[in-house]
Amino acid sequence: MGLIYSDLELIRADDLALVRGGYLAPEQVRSITVRALVDSGAYQLCINENVRRQLDLPFVERITAELANGTQVELEVVGPVEIRFKTRRTVCNAAVLPGDTEVLLGSIPMEDMDLALYPKEERMDVNPATPYISKKKIK
Repeated sequence: MGLIYSDLELIRADDLALVRGGYLAPEQVRSITVRALVDSGAYQLCINENVRRQLDLPFVERITAELANGTQVELEVVGPVEIRFKTRRTVCNAAVLPGDTEVLLGSIPMEDMDLALYPKEERMDVNPATPYISKKKIK
């Protein structure tokens, strides 16, 4: 078993809201396709400074985050970001990791999109039990 990577489309959600309101043309929506490390042990979406700059994501807050090695760092959170994977989508904020660190997809957006992990095959896919529409627990 190795690491799981998947291609994700990241979209500036504020641009999508402006399109819905008729203030921005659809071709002006800022988006980027990234290869992300899928990590069910992480909680949220983490992007790097380059992705933040390309999407021009606004500052939301500062957080203290614990890295995998136990180090605590202060990070900026930006957003909102719409994540698209195959037929699934979700909107969330993203922690900004320094430099050109790889993008990380954590468990909260994965669960919201109802995705399944296949570690032996090193892949992520939509939940086969709900292939056409995501299933979410509300209670």
